[in-house]
Amino acid sequence: MSIALIALALATSPPATDRDTSAWWATTTVLSNDAMEGRDTGSAAYERAAKIVAARLAAAGVKPAGDNGSWFQRVPMEQVALPKAGVHIAVDTTPLAFLHDITVEPTVDMPTKLDATIAFRGYCGAAVLGDVRGKVVVCWGTHRPGLPDAAARLAAVRTAGAAGIVTVADPGFAVEPPRWPFAYARSVWLAGTTPRHEAMLVAALNVAALGRVVAGSSHDAAALTVAGTMGEPLPSFDAPGRFVASFAPTRKSLTASNIIGLLPGTDAALANQHIVLSAHLDGYGFGEPVDGDALYNGTLDDAAYVALLIQLAERRHGHGYRRPVMLAAFTGEEKGLLGARWFVAHPTVPLATIAADINLDQLRPIFPLDLLTVHALDDTTLGNDARAVAGEMGIAVQKDPEPERNLLRRADQWPFLQAGIPATAFVFGYRPGGPSERVYRHWYVTGYHKPQDDIAQPMDWTAAARFNTFFYRLVDRVADQPAVPAWQPGSTLKP
Repeated sequence: MSIALIALALATSPPATDRDTSAWWATTTVLSNDAMEGRDTGSAAYERAAKIVAARLAAAGVKPAGDNGSWFQRVPMEQVALPKAGVHIAVDTTPLAFLHDITVEPTVDMPTKLDATIAFRGYCGAAVLGDVRGKVVVCWGTHRPGLPDAAARLAAVRTAGAAGIVTVADPGFAVEPPRWPFAYARSVWLAGTTPRHEAMLVAALNVAALGRVVAGSSHDAAALTVAGTMGEPLPSFDAPGRFVASFAPTRKSLTASNIIGLLPGTDAALANQHIVLSAHLDGYGFGEPVDGDALYNGTLDDAAYVALLIQLAERRHGHGYRRPVMLAAFTGEEKGLLGARWFVAHPTVPLATIAADINLDQLRPIFPLDLLTVHALDDTTLGNDARAVAGEMGIAVQKDPEPERNLLRRADQWPFLQAGIPATAFVFGYRPGGPSERVYRHWYVTGYHKPQDDIAQPMDWTAAARFNTFFYRLVDRVADQPAVPAWQPGSTLKP
């Protein structure tokens, strides 16, 4: 580590806390300070961070376990993007600010020009669409049970022959409120796989811009917002304006590295029971500025937990557990779990020898840790292990209380579960209505996928230390106990 990086790490280390937590945060600082430029997938800055991770694991006595005996597993990808300078969107002559008022999901066969009438169709159930051929259909993006979900809305509008679907991001979805602006508009997929094909425009609209979209109609945007937020009936009507847009999508190939290390096991009888410990190294990089800051550092999402893998390795000093333990810093999580998907499809040890994955993501040590959400809690014996370790520490555990957010499928444990491998991950829990919930909700508005997720943000250092200790003890238990992780009878997740 350079003198400059050491000075920066020391300057931002947590005050008056234990040495282990200070060391963890110093590594977090190295991986997510401004010099790391947010570690965007495929960037030179990401590769610099990857080399730092590999060097730290090597110094800790971990063995390389990537491709061809190296530390790295190259992940080939393809990208289509919409550079902001090449986007123009307006209703008649009234502009919609790209990434602030509206964002677009790029696809390989998306339209590059649109000039279409606008049809507001409420929740966009198939029965209410009517004739929307060639129109841009505006749908309220509800998450309420009993109303069309995102997949149903998209399928209905596509089948009806529309030119595009513009979904109003529902501000009533309180468990994860819409966040504007978006950093950028990019779609990335693994090379050799089929990209998303969508001939119509797919966009999301900031509710603050709804008035401009329906201007001139007899319907008030504020009234539509109240009704949509509450899940009440919404009208269907055509707005008088025309949706006018042009795009200049770009295509390119890119690669980025997973970093894979191995602590060999000490019990030959358990040699074919690898435990994977994973976190994602990639972040967003540079994007649309928020409060004048365009650098999305990704400190808690997820540099801090790559740093925790390094900290665990340094605590072990090269000494293995009974089972072999793989340390995996995945790339491309923010682009669709791409590094984890590639690893599961192209494992560097036989897939049948991977016994479990414990993934670190979605962790926000910004309020006290007395309740922990454990993903797939009742689906595998890893849930029993988490219960036991947390119980010893006075931490209660719970199943995901917000399944509508789909967090289980939004992080790198999911490709392992899809492959039939027991896996788990964690989220700091809160008591509804309490101060922790207020902190949690505030962070999702002001910090999640924002430049403000940086090393200067407020932290609860005691909570951070408690989770790190929980993780160390959980790994000790899973990697050393006689029983290998297994699926629970009746799990709905087991393939």
